[in-house]
Amino acid sequence: MRSLRALAGKEWRELLASRSFWLLLAIVGPLTGHAFITAVESYAEMSGAAGAPAALPQGLTPLDGIFVPAFGAYDLAITLLFPFVAIRLVASEKESGALKLMLQSPAGLPAMMAAKGVVLAAGWALAWLPGLAAVALWRIYGGHVYAPELLNLLAGHALRFVLSAGVAVAAAAVAPGAASAAIATLAFTVGTWALDFVAMARGGVLQQIAAYTPAAALRGFEQGQLRAGAAAVTLLVGLAGFAFAAVWISPESHRRRLRNTAIVAAAAGAAVWSAALMRPSWDLSENRRNSFPRADEQALRRIGAPLRVTVNLAAEDPRLTDLERNILAKLDRVLPSVRVEYAARTRSGLFEGDRYGEIWYEFNGHKAMNRSTTEPIVLDTLYSLAGVAAPNRGGEPDYPGYPLNARPTGATLLYYLFWPAAVIGAGWLHFRYRS
Repeated sequence: MRSLRALAGKEWRELLASRSFWLLLAIVGPLTGHAFITAVESYAEMSGAAGAPAALPQGLTPLDGIFVPAFGAYDLAITLLFPFVAIRLVASEKESGALKLMLQSPAGLPAMMAAKGVVLAAGWALAWLPGLAAVALWRIYGGHVYAPELLNLLAGHALRFVLSAGVAVAAAAVAPGAASAAIATLAFTVGTWALDFVAMARGGVLQQIAAYTPAAALRGFEQGQLRAGAAAVTLLVGLAGFAFAAVWISPESHRRRLRNTAIVAAAAGAAVWSAALMRPSWDLSENRRNSFPRADEQALRRIGAPLRVTVNLAAEDPRLTDLERNILAKLDRVLPSVRVEYAARTRSGLFEGDRYGEIWYEFNGHKAMNRSTTEPIVLDTLYSLAGVAAPNRGGEPDYPGYPLNARPTGATLLYYLFWPAAVIGAGWLHFRYRS
């Protein structure tokens, strides 16, 4: 612990000596402020800012209307700005030769990488201050905050940080320079975007793999859902990045590095594969958007048999998106097993024949088919197929919504004046003290 504290102090001084870190702090304030101010104004319009009644108050949720847009600025910052900060902690030591001296210390590589991770987390926590200020301002305006869904959103962004830090540190350790590491990190990000885009068009197994990309994993947290598989995969890939970095900055021969890289890759692959098979998930949204009504969930749990679904819908058919989001994802949280097979052979659904659009459900060898993607119709089909009485859906309390006609008072001064001035002033004092 003494060595770790000493290394963390050294890494913290390195971080504060990075102008890219101060630039990140200065930019993230106005980015968050613009997103928050725009979100508050839009929320007020939907809540009846002109004196009219609120439009669809059940759809006015602070999670969608305020917190997701405000913290969306951090997704942009962690993608385009933060990698340069993380890369510098490794690349500067390699270029200056200080890494060779550090490797001779008795602390060891694990402590060195742990210190870098702790310091990067502390620096990113400072960058979170504008976002947390947005939550405080929303409460001051009289806005509603549901703690479980807000904490779940923050957990998603924290896991996004672990992944981005791991990829950036690994790229800095492997690449010969900081520029090459930045290109490699950006290539990883663009690759996940491309996978997401292609999966939306092709569906099937590719879409199941794309569910673990950074954007897709964060999207689940933004919808108020905590999926154990996505969280574990994101965390393991980020930690694997630090492990790869430790291998490549170690003073060993190239052959031993390749061997250790293969060992780390095999171990990380097995761990990620096992984590992807984890099925537990929790709906932490206040309006239960990711769940069936409680009466239907109790009835479905009484079935206790695995479900097999054969879907004859093409990837570009919007009905498939509705089925997966509103039916299959919810069934997967309730039934012991849900196996989905995609029978369509084309992307558009043209020339598929008369059976196109059919959705077959099977329990213990008993099959039933319908073409609907509407929740009550599908649930009634499953109850009839399994021989379970349909529940009485009455009495479920409706989500009231939280309309609020508020103005972003003080947010402009805080985000566009006070925060940049505070960061610039702190940075100037720091560099003056160092000189």
